[in-house]
Amino acid sequence: MTATETLSLAEIETLAFDALVKAGTSEENARPLAVATAMTEADGVASHGLAYIPIYAQHVECGKVDGQAKPVVDQPRPAVVTVDAATGFAHSAIDLGFEKLIPLAKEMGVAVLAVNNSYNCGVLGVHTQRLAQAGLMGIGFTNAPASIAPSGGAKPVVGTNPFSISAPDAEGNAALLIDQSASTIAKSEVMKHAREGQPVPEGWVLDANGQPTTDPEAGLKGSMVPSGGYKGVGIALTVELMAAAMTGATLGSVASPFSGTAGGPPKTGQFFIAIDPEATSGGLFQEKLAALVASFRDQDGARLPGDGRQTARVRAATDGVAVNAALLEKVRALL
Repeated sequence: MTATETLSLAEIETLAFDALVKAGTSEENARPLAVATAMTEADGVASHGLAYIPIYAQHVECGKVDGQAKPVVDQPRPAVVTVDAATGFAHSAIDLGFEKLIPLAKEMGVAVLAVNNSYNCGVLGVHTQRLAQAGLMGIGFTNAPASIAPSGGAKPVVGTNPFSISAPDAEGNAALLIDQSASTIAKSEVMKHAREGQPVPEGWVLDANGQPTTDPEAGLKGSMVPSGGYKGVGIALTVELMAAAMTGATLGSVASPFSGTAGGPPKTGQFFIAIDPEATSGGLFQEKLAALVASFRDQDGARLPGDGRQTARVRAATDGVAVNAALLEKVRALL
């Protein structure tokens, strides 16, 4: 049985913050990332939480990400916000962008945020959830280094490229949260299995020759299996258009990896659309949303996207989170 230690969300945030600052990250850049790390652990997505802190620290130290970066915000059109992340962490760039995006969307009805020269933004749903909590429909895209090959090919050209949609209820919460990658499973899960020396289930990865494998190392040198076959490739391509082409960021096909120390800053991108439902629905959004949610909840055993994270979040707020003891030792060694 794996040894664990239970930490409160505040303790997780503090641990992440201190480790990032110790590695050379400014407090302004470390705080949003530490907050997101605690949120991610609370949601039960451990593969993207504290497990990434040693990687982030390593990337600050080797220069793959600039821990001291100062993002630059601009508003080139009335409903468009852009942020140059300056090869720094995505989280602080997104935070600055949201400061303008949220009030702008409420004023204009719809507004967009384009972030370039960025880095891994962690769990995309953490960001779209914040838009829903502000009363807006949040739609987000983020591209990643290539790991999915086109249908009929074996060479990766697009990343796992998640997209996320979060809808607001009337109480300032996310009524539902869709957050999924274009691959059958997130690449971080394959990386986690590789670190632990564990095989992956069939259907997760392909080797460099495009053949199925349960060896995570071979899969990381090959490609990820797209979710739904060619449909997953289509989703990855859609996200690449939104998060890279629409932002001017680096395409996944030439972006440096989010893992390891080679290649310099990946300079990938994020794109967010924030919509005020009252501007488009004639005042009927909450009524329609409630009926839609009810159509799921009325079925015994049916699950609405985001339910699992919401349940874990409520539990974590009172009970804390059980964190792998070996991981904690690794993160604490950074202090």
